[in-house]
Amino acid sequence: MPVAYLIVEMKVSDPEQYKQYMAAAPAAVKAAGGEYLVRGGKHEVLEGDWNPHRVAMLRFPSYEQAKAFYDGEMYSRARGHRAGATEYFNMVLVEGVPAPV
Repeated sequence: MPVAYLIVEMKVSDPEQYKQYMAAAPAAVKAAGGEYLVRGGKHEVLEGDWNPHRVAMLRFPSYEQAKAFYDGEMYSRARGHRAGATEYFNMVLVEGVPAPV
């Protein structure tokens, strides 16, 4: 079964409030079997017009587990901490390629 990735781009407008989300989200990710691969950090545009302010990428064991994470009560509470703390927050779920045999 292929893994799944959540790719997020955001622009934080209220860093103090966003810290509440950053404190709550990792426990929800871990409880759903996910892990952070990218959480902010240095980045640069190599091609195209996409110029994200901040990027995060998470990996989950399956697409279904990633959806369950997003729809789950724990992450719903974490999202509540983020309300009003970002100018934008875009998230896409994508299925990865199957692991090589």
